[in-house]
Amino acid sequence: WIRDLAGQDAREADIFGIRPIVWYRASVILSAEAMGCLNSTQTVQTPAGRRRLTVGAVEDTGAEEKADIAEEDRGLITALSASSVMELLQADDTASGRRFSIGSQTDQAKTSFANKTMAHLGDEVDVVSSGLGYTCRKGLKPESPNQDSWMVLKVDGNFSIYGVFDGHGKQGHDVSQYVKDTLPKLILRDPRFKTSDMPTMLFDNFKKVQSLVMTMDRMKKLSAQMSGTTATLVVHDHAENKITVAHVADSTCVLGSYKDASKSTFVGVALTRDHKPDLKDERARIEKAGGRVVFDGYANHRVYAKNARYPGLNMSRCLGDLMGHADAGCSCEPEVSERILLPKDNVLLLCSDGVWEFITPQEAVDMVGRKSPGQAMNTADTLAKEAWDRWIREEGGAVVDDITVVLIYLKEQNKPSP
Repeated sequence: WIRDLAGQDAREADIFGIRPIVWYRASVILSAEAMGCLNSTQTVQTPAGRRRLTVGAVEDTGAEEKADIAEEDRGLITALSASSVMELLQADDTASGRRFSIGSQTDQAKTSFANKTMAHLGDEVDVVSSGLGYTCRKGLKPESPNQDSWMVLKVDGNFSIYGVFDGHGKQGHDVSQYVKDTLPKLILRDPRFKTSDMPTMLFDNFKKVQSLVMTMDRMKKLSAQMSGTTATLVVHDHAENKITVAHVADSTCVLGSYKDASKSTFVGVALTRDHKPDLKDERARIEKAGGRVVFDGYANHRVYAKNARYPGLNMSRCLGDLMGHADAGCSCEPEVSERILLPKDNVLLLCSDGVWEFITPQEAVDMVGRKSPGQAMNTADTLAKEAWDRWIREEGGAVVDDITVVLIYLKEQNKPSP
């Protein structure tokens, strides 16, 4: 009966343009489940070099979407690519004052711990007075370039946007770069930006950028079937002294505050929760959608389609990863929160999980909180180096994830640039 099932699946595969061998493997897995060989407590072994990384053991299905390209998304993609964020800001009469945009650019460098290429638009940034630190370091993964991306956009006295995006999969660097470039543009174009509808606006634009990634994949401008990215984005309203945080996956945002009036000790609090498949609500959504959650035998629970060995993600929400969204219950919907900043609030950290794998929020805040805002760049580098050293120590030099730090000294952001 397995042969019959495989033959039936092969015929269905032919219709959808999927290689029959993949469906045959899925049939074997299905038959094993029917005989009780697999269950919800099973483990899927992850290769040693990928045990702590986002994507574990997977099989490449080679599937391609055949649906028609949405004309609305095609037009929006064209419009967004025609304008930089600086040009969008120039069209906003309320965004007066000095302004700049800085962020990473995709490069093919393979040197471990090399800093990723950066692009700068707009007014010059005084790194001493800005209270901003940023670094994006290549991990110890010889098979891929640095897949992290980051950005900072600031208009003096008005608002800032900070973002970190951690790509995964063979083309994760392209997906993280696209989301890093596109999501801020969608936000700036949205009439709900800087209104009371900010949380809903961010929620909707995370979903919109996922739709654009899907369309870009269908247009063969991105490869996002089995590649994707995290996304953590903060809108800092300087006038209201408020931050709005939206995220999917595990690039944690941490707030560091003074514990008391002495300003000698600090409290580090994560403003985001990591979207992991074994969380009760995340597992329920995945299983309801037909996916399954499997422990990998080492450090992570991973998401798989019901009868297949993909996508193998150690996160339950993400952008891109189109097959994981279609077949395994992954979600692109962000969790969004707002917070009024208090006088005790000192620093904000947005980092990829290359930092958080072996460093706690409290440890990170203790490292950066005592430093002067004028040393922000060196402080970000110091935190990245500490993360690197801990990876080497804990993993024996076998693997180090890409490491990104965006550090914001909050008091400095309301001061006009010199």
